[in-house]
Amino acid sequence: ELLSGSQVLEIEEQNNSSQVARSMDIHPDDELVDIRKGAVLEIKQVQALLKREGFPSLVAGDSQSCGKGCCGTDVLLRVRRSDIDDIIPIFQREHISATGLHEHDMSHVDAVYNPSAGEATCPACGCSFTTRNMTCPDCGLHFG
Repeated sequence: ELLSGSQVLEIEEQNNSSQVARSMDIHPDDELVDIRKGAVLEIKQVQALLKREGFPSLVAGDSQSCGKGCCGTDVLLRVRRSDIDDIIPIFQREHISATGLHEHDMSHVDAVYNPSAGEATCPACGCSFTTRNMTCPDCGLHFG
């Protein structure tokens, strides 16, 4: 559906006003959830993305870590539970952008390789092939 310029401006103003209303402070009584676990550098990059989008977060050590990144183990990224519904679309956009999925045909993604069927459709590329082959002849995806 096409939007007029005034509709786009109204949507942007609504988004900006909700970001202004959102506190960037995390308080002790806020319920926090772990959303990502990884190396310190990776988690800091995700934390910077969330900050640019107007969401506060905390980095914490997992149960085997000192939490400073010097122990070589992973750390956790925590956000307020109340922000999760707004953060998920950010991660989805970032994943699609980073993987190039916006350019990929996703129409066959739900295809299932059934070896007892005579023919299969590759979920990666949509190629139809005989199930005597366990590898898609078009893209090389292996089913085994």
